[in-house]
Amino acid sequence: MDEPRIKVYGSATEITIGANAAGLRDLAERLNGLAESELRDGYHEHLEGGINLEDGSISLILERDDKL
Repeated sequence: MDEPRIKVYGSATEITIGANAAGLRDLAERLNGLAESELRDGYHEHLEGGINLEDGSISLILERDDKL
């Protein structure tokens, strides 16, 4: 299986998240985890360029917000 590769980039008016199949699965797992019933409002994950995102990516925060 390929290594997850995710890149986040954009402009003032739009954000693009590009990923290979393994990267899309990784994002899906993270989002499913945020939806788990034992987690509360405000729980979040930071994804950073060069760490869990490709170099050159802008940072991405996935956040659970039960007020939405």
